[in-house]
Amino acid sequence: MKLSDFDFDLPDDLIALRPARPRSSARLLLVRDEEFCDTRVNRLPEILRPGDLLVVNDTKVVPGALDGHRIRESKSKISLNLVQDLGCGRWRALAKPLRRIRSGDRLEFGNKLWATVIERSDSGIEICFNVKGDAFDRALSDRGKAPLPPYISSRRNIDRYDRTDYQTIFAERPGAVAAPTASLHFDNALRNNLSDNGIGIAAITLHVGEGTFLPVKSESIGEHRMHAEWGEITTAAAEKINAVRDAGGRIVAVGTTPLRLLESASGPRGELNAWSGETRIFIKPGYRVRSVDALLTNFHLPKSTLFILVAALAGQERVRSIYRHAVSERYRFYSYGDCMLLFLSGI
Repeated sequence: MKLSDFDFDLPDDLIALRPARPRSSARLLLVRDEEFCDTRVNRLPEILRPGDLLVVNDTKVVPGALDGHRIRESKSKISLNLVQDLGCGRWRALAKPLRRIRSGDRLEFGNKLWATVIERSDSGIEICFNVKGDAFDRALSDRGKAPLPPYISSRRNIDRYDRTDYQTIFAERPGAVAAPTASLHFDNALRNNLSDNGIGIAAITLHVGEGTFLPVKSESIGEHRMHAEWGEITTAAAEKINAVRDAGGRIVAVGTTPLRLLESASGPRGELNAWSGETRIFIKPGYRVRSVDALLTNFHLPKSTLFILVAALAGQERVRSIYRHAVSERYRFYSYGDCMLLFLSGI
């Protein structure tokens, strides 16, 4: 399969620059077999059945977008996105402009926060901060911004609203460099309404990594190698998910990240045990999903691993039809956009 098989045209004005308010008022495209229904996220308690279970990602986004100055002979502006915590104050980061940065450079971000460049590669830099632990967390909270994707940050300034807009209500465990965006549609009112209707929620953790920012570069998608992301499914979460499945309830992954983690940890029939580790799973057409009955997900970028994942579940022709409908009905796309609920065939 070629990467060009997963391309589509999208008008720029359909890229959402702000989320819906309230969150659960976002539009929802319900997809069952060949049938489409245009509705809203806040109708989920009516769409799902008592006994169903939503599986969410409880990762918490680190405010890892930093603006500062490179100090060498003179000052020059730089922007960083922290993408991987290497421990002991060291981080991997994406940098702009990368070509101006050299090993040994000092990068200053204000409020006594600075870092030394350890190494530069073609894809980013490795740096070491001057503070660690709680002191670093406080400094980053003060100086860092929400790491919005370029299709938003290039069109407007990141502001104080993004600190909360780009964090889900399930966020508990810091470690993500991007939000699990399907969960951004949930607010407390919707969570309570789901509970009142007998629909459960289970939380697992996958820290979204730098692969979120990086494009697929190989024309043959079989040659693409996913970046490793750390995840965990606790014993309690695994038992809850297995119990729902055994009782005949449906498992709905809220986003591609919990789906990828569930598939990484599932047995042949979708059964789960407690699991912890790194996953590089790349779900593409030809892959048979075992762990879920439906996927709630945003509308993704063309030629991205996320769009390819949806094509694996829906089929390539069907996903093209879904996206044509979304464009014609002017759904809002990408991280702050609307979403779809895709039921696997026969569910």
